[in-house]
Amino acid sequence: MISVTPIEINGHLFTGVTVALPKTNFMSISNDKGYIMCGALDVALLNEKLAERKIIAGRAVGVRTLDQLLDAPLESVTLEAEAMGITVGTTGREALVKMAQ
Repeated sequence: MISVTPIEINGHLFTGVTVALPKTNFMSISNDKGYIMCGALDVALLNEKLAERKIIAGRAVGVRTLDQLLDAPLESVTLEAEAMGITVGTTGREALVKMAQ
């Protein structure tokens, strides 16, 4: 099953997507600039093989819900996210607010 959830943070709208897979969930929360995602995100791939795309993204591990993704500290971030001030340890919510600015 796939669910799409609107999420508002500080007056900014984001789209939360959850894909229920066998024994796990795939989750992301995004806007038009970037996204945060569950542990399935391969940050190294984005930084190394897809660097020319300048993707703004962060990864949180051990999360099972969109609320947990919002509250979790990011375990890794892309170089483009770092350039915006989004660093490892930033919560998903804080990262999304920076992406909205």
